[in-house]
This record gives sequence, C-alpha cells and structure tokens, in this order.
Amino acid sequence: MISPSAPITSATSSIKTIRPVAATSIHGIAFYRDRLLAVDNKNGYLFSIDPITQNTQILNAQHTEEFIGSTGLAVVDGLLWFTADNGIYHCNLEKGDFEPELFARLDYSISGVAVWQSTVYVACQKTGDILVFNRDTKQVIIRFYAPGIGVENITVKGEELWLTDTLEQSVYCLDRATGQVIFSVLTPFECPTGLSFYTDPQTSKETLYVSYVLQEPYIRDNPNADPNHELHYRPRTFIHPLYFHYDPDKKFALSNGYLVEMTYVEELEPLDPITLKNVEWRIALPAETNRQKIRSVEAIGMPFTEIDENGHKIAVFKFDELTIDTRAIFGWKVVMEVWSIKYRILPKDCEKIEPLPRGFAERYLVDNDNLAMDSDIIIRAAAEAIGRETNLMRKMYSIRNYVYDRLSYGIKPHIDTPDLALRRGVGSCGEYVGVLLALARLNGIACRTVGRYKCPTHPLTRNIPMEPDFNHVWMEFYLPGFGWLPMESNPDDLGDGGPYPTRFFTGLAWYHAEMAKDVPFAILISEGIPVNKQKVSIGTLAINHVQFTILDELSPEP
Repeated sequence: MISPSAPITSATSSIKTIRPVAATSIHGIAFYRDRLLAVDNKNGYLFSIDPITQNTQILNAQHTEEFIGSTGLAVVDGLLWFTADNGIYHCNLEKGDFEPELFARLDYSISGVAVWQSTVYVACQKTGDILVFNRDTKQVIIRFYAPGIGVENITVKGEELWLTDTLEQSVYCLDRATGQVIFSVLTPFECPTGLSFYTDPQTSKETLYVSYVLQEPYIRDNPNADPNHELHYRPRTFIHPLYFHYDPDKKFALSNGYLVEMTYVEELEPLDPITLKNVEWRIALPAETNRQKIRSVEAIGMPFTEIDENGHKIAVFKFDELTIDTRAIFGWKVVMEVWSIKYRILPKDCEKIEPLPRGFAERYLVDNDNLAMDSDIIIRAAAEAIGRETNLMRKMYSIRNYVYDRLSYGIKPHIDTPDLALRRGVGSCGEYVGVLLALARLNGIACRTVGRYKCPTHPLTRNIPMEPDFNHVWMEFYLPGFGWLPMESNPDDLGDGGPYPTRFFTGLAWYHAEMAKDVPFAILISEGIPVNKQKVSIGTLAINHVQFTILDELSPEP
C-alpha cells in the first residue's frame, strides 16, 4: 500500500505544459537523466526534450521508420524499450544505436511497456491484461487484469504499477506484486496516452507527467470558400503534470484542481404582464464539498442576504414589486477551488451496511419529482436492471449499465418523465437522471439530483470568460455509513452496447460546479408564499447569464 501524497493546498503550479515542436501524436514518454523522451507514433520521431526550456531534438533521425506506430516507452540500464503493433523491442540508448531488437511478439497489438529489473510488464487492450514477462526467458510468468476498457500505457514506480487509460480519462495506481488497484485519479484532459515520473535533481520532488492526444476543433479562414469560415479539426498533443492526493481513510483521490471564477446573473425582462409584491428571488450558491471549496462570494448588480437551507447557502434578492416594466440585473460571483475526485469503494465494502438515516426513506425513496415510479415500464425495468443482485454497489452499477443499454443521448426542449424517455430510447442528461433515480429508488437505493453547470473544458485557457452551452445535472446515491457518492448521468454512455467507462461512476471531473443539493436552484417567493412555476416561470421573467473564468491551476504545496 502506498503512503498518501502531501495534502492538497491552493499553491499555484510552477511547472509548464510541455508542447514539443513538430509533435502530432505523443504516446509513450520516459525520463532519462535530465531529459524527457517521447515517441510520436505518427511520424516515428523519438524526441529528446528539455523539460525546463522545452528545447526538442530528434534522436532517431536515421531510424524513424522503425518507430512508426510505436506507443509504450521505457528506459532501463541504458536500454530503450518500446512497443509497436504486436512487438516488444529494445535498442541501446547509451550507444546511440536505434536499430531495434525484438524481445517478444504477441498475437495482438501492444500499447505499453515497463521494465523493472528482470521483469517486463506489457499492456494489451485486446486481451484486457497486463502481461508479466521474465526478462531472461522471455516467457509470460503471470498476467493481471487491466482495470480500464481503453488503450492503456504503463510505467513502474517502486512497488507500484501506474497506468493511463484513454477512454477512462484516468490514471491507475496498482500494486506491482498483485496487480490490485490501490486507487485511481481522473486526468484534467481526455485521452491520456502515456506517463512517467520526473524527479527534480535539486529538490528530489517527484512529479507525474502524462501525455495526451486530442482532436481540437477550430475555425479556419478559407479565402476560396463562401462563406470563408469553416469548421475543421487538428491534432493536439502535449505533456502535462498530473497532481494527486489519495486519502485512504476517506477512500477518495483528488487530482488537478483549478481556481475558477463563476458568475450567475439574471437579467430581468418579463415577457408577460405580471405583478408580484414583496418578492424574494432565491438562487443557490455553489456548495462546499470534498472537491469544491469556496474562496469568496460577492453580489452582482444588487445586494443579497444569505440564508441556510438544508445545509446549503442561498442568496436572497428582494424586490418590493415585480411588473412587466421592471428591469434589473442581479446575481453573484464566486471564486472557488474545483478538483477532480474519484472514490474507490468496492462491493466488498458494502456487504454489511447500516440502515438509512432517519427521514431518508421519506425523502429519497419516493416519487417526489414526476419519476413515474408506479408505471409498468419503470417497475419492470427496476426488476430487470438488478436481477438477483443484493449488493448496493453492484445494484447501482447494474442500473447504470441497464439505462445506458437502453438510452442514447439527445437534447430536447423539455424533459419527459422516465417512462416516456425509456420508451423513446433517447434522453437528455435530465432524462437519464430521471430514469436512474426511478430505478434506483424502487430498488431501495437513496438518491438525489445534483449539479447545475459545467465549466467549459478548456483548462489551459486562463483569464478569459467562457460560457457553458447548456446546464447539466447528474446524481448522487447514498451509501449508509459512508455518505453521498457522485455518478454522472450520460457522459459515460459511449454507445455500442458497452463496455462503458467507470470514470464518472463515483467520480466527478474538475469542471463540475456542484450546487442545488436538496434545494431548488432558483425559486420565487411572493408575500411569503412560493410562486407556482406553472403560472409564473422564471424563464419568462429573466434571461440568465452564466460565465466561468479559469484563473489558475492548483497543485500540492512543495
């Protein structure tokens, strides 16, 4: 078992993102002395990069053909190990000899290689295994189950194996002797392709670097077309430090955090004639959670008072009267720390669980949000989803997969009830949540809707206001004796009938803004009575403006 990392603090990162010139698709990376080696599998370049200045050289100028399609990379005892297609190769880095020598060949493509003394570890997506070779006999001595479903790369650190997974958007830490997962962390970008630890020679501080390969959309100005602006995609590859903190007692790991400024403003402009007196317009503020910390809160446009409802802070804006002629802007600005979080709770941890706390059944096991829990299709689906399973964690996982098998993501102007969404087979994030809630509650799992917005996923864009395209909801389910666990609504549903990633099953990425837990996000109260939203909708009274500005990246304290 590894020891926990240093506690996460709000210290600003001083390590730069590495962007090698001429690189298009970096997969394997490995540190050798004071240089970072990276293999580009599209053009076969083996780069040598100064991690401080980012000065980049090509080492294998006469042997690029042999490295095309290569992925994994490792350096041990002066030998450079790499994988290409279904072969494992090595060459003499000390002598500058880049003529590969075959170590072993498999029946399927190999994605990663790591070497520790007389042992060679190989990742293979097709078999779903980590194969362990004896370096001297070149024979497989054991194989471990690979934890993810995507293409994995691998490295060794002491008694641990570390893996990236492209589809899981995750890095896993495994016990090198048993292959058991100790913990995993979410990466700040999608499609991680390689990883390596760097030790600072002056401070001896270790930093984990991860490579990424993305397709970036951009607007191209084409003077030969009319209109001249066209949507195109271009490859983007870079290497970025991954910070993490594992808390074994609380069973979660935090990774790369960001200091984010979020503003929520209502622009009052009623569409229909209306008169409301003594109005309180209540808007929930972001919550304090294990992965989200509030630095500051201030009013925008007009002052508000703050109240506490069910442990959640609410901003209350007051109006003597609202009519069709009333104009105002009002809202709040919050500066907060947001981190990625991933819980590691196994089914065996749920074999003997406590009863639900008092009052939970009345709040979280009933149909209190048009969940159609008394409809035949939902009752039947609830039974089919879990079969004979009794373990709470396996039940929730089975329900998620059942819903993913039967729904595809699509946006509609309004949210239908779960029975209609399930019949149709297409749902928005809110409809996914509705079906998940209904099936879980019928199976005795307390759960609730949470969320509201996601920051645009551009963590390298700083100090520029960005607007989310949509609001967003996900859910939390309750594990007695432990607490609320997050689960995304639809992003893990990649289609094709599975298998599905588990990155957001008991996990959330840094860009989720948590608010509106057990309280409405926004509500109107007139003369002490909640306004019936069927008669007066907030959407007909005002236009909301939501912005996120990423101020900085956060890292552990040195």
